[in-house]
Parts: sequence; C-alpha cells; structure tokens
Amino acid sequence: MNPDALEEALRGLGTTATLHPPRLPAGDVSYVVEDTAIGRMLLARKADGALVASTFVADDDAEAHVLERLSRALSPRVLRQPAELDEARRELEAFLDGRSHRFTLRTDLALATPFQRVVLPRLAASVGYGHRATYGELARAVERPSASRAVGAALGANPLCVVLPCHRVVAASGALTGYAGGLAAKRYLLDLEARESHGDASMSFDAGR
Repeated sequence: MNPDALEEALRGLGTTATLHPPRLPAGDVSYVVEDTAIGRMLLARKADGALVASTFVADDDAEAHVLERLSRALSPRVLRQPAELDEARRELEAFLDGRSHRFTLRTDLALATPFQRVVLPRLAASVGYGHRATYGELARAVERPSASRAVGAALGANPLCVVLPCHRVVAASGALTGYAGGLAAKRYLLDLEARESHGDASMSFDAGR
C-alpha cells in the first residue's frame, strides 16, 4: 500500500497519524547525476563531505564506469542520494551561470594518480578565474619541464572537472585542445570566464603561487 492510501485508511479508523517517508542512512559515498549547461555530470562526495568527483558522464556506461571507480577506490557503499550533494549542485550551478567565480567545496583527490595530485592543486593555485596557462607552463611549474604531454594526460583525466579548472589550460598557440566534456564545454567555460572577468582572459600563470 502506498503512503497516501495508508494515510487515508488510518483516517478512516479515526487516527490522525501522519506518515513520513523513511530516512535512509547516507552511504560512504553519495552521488547525483545532473544535466548542466556544459553536459551531463556526476558529482560525488564522501561521508565527511569532501567532493571526490565532478566528472562528465555522457551516457549510462560512462556513469557505471565512474561508480565502479568510486567503489574500488573508496567503498562499495555508493548510493544515489541527491540531497547529500545539494551544496555542490548549488555551487556548480552558480559558477556555470556566472553568479560565482570560485568554489568553496572541500575536495579529495581520492580518484587521482600520484602525478595528478601534484599537477591539479598547482593548477588550481596558479591559474585564476578568467586566465589561461599552457601545458608547458604547468609542466615547468611542477618541475617537470619536459612533461607537457603527461600534464595534458593528467588534466584530461581530471576527476574534479570545473572545480579544479583544467579547462583553463590550452596549447602554446592558444588553441583549445582536448577536454573531458568536449571542446564545446571548454569553450563555454572560457567564454564565460572572459565575459565575467570583463574580457580579461589573457594568458597568465603565476608560478610563484
């Protein structure tokens, strides 16, 4: 019997009991899939609140692949619980429509490789909103000057897209190159940041940060 029918039956018996949906315990990892302005994305966080995934999942197969990675890396208790991701969803939506220029979410690079754990924090600390860097500049910043291609691969598999802004890294010529969400998504993000930062989308890498 569904809750509405049961509540109606209880009224018929003269009771005023009110039914509430069951409250399920949160999983070790909670996730949600969102249709955003730049594509279908999966957001996931650990029980302690740290965001571990903000990644593009174009279809069900891609979604299943990410869930399998979360299960292997963190816990098999991965549950779809949208309410647990409300803060991340709000911040992502605000960023994508230009109302916010930064994220305050705590992150955890549990899905990253050791090299990504060097590259991605350096990127986030060095290339601000509305600015761009090249793969070579980032490689030099992590003291691997000949590792431009490895840096590109590390960014291409970024588990925290948009939040850790790999979209701000372009080729030495200035051309847009690969992006997990596709070049249209990368162009959207760069154009958004250029517009919101009053057209100042210059190449700027602060190696001292």
